[in-house]
Amino acid sequence: MKSTGIVRRLDELGRITIPIELRRTLDIEDRESLEIYVEDEKIILQKYLPVDIFTGSRQNLIEYKGKKVSKETIEEMARIAGLIK
Repeated sequence: MKSTGIVRRLDELGRITIPIELRRTLDIEDRESLEIYVEDEKIILQKYLPVDIFTGSRQNLIEYKGKKVSKETIEEMARIAGLIK
């Protein structure tokens, strides 16, 4: 892990601001979604990248009822259901 030397205080609502230099370096746009992970005593922020809810694939995604599913998963499910061969 690389230290940036940047220190920020939480505001009264528990929020922090990610400095513009870091957002530019990491290509994080305004209002972009970030995932929050906890590892040991660390809080980790990562750009959110949607994945197929069944396989974890990030390619050829289609949104269905608020969930992401890949075209390959849809085809496999159709085969399992006997809709296609």
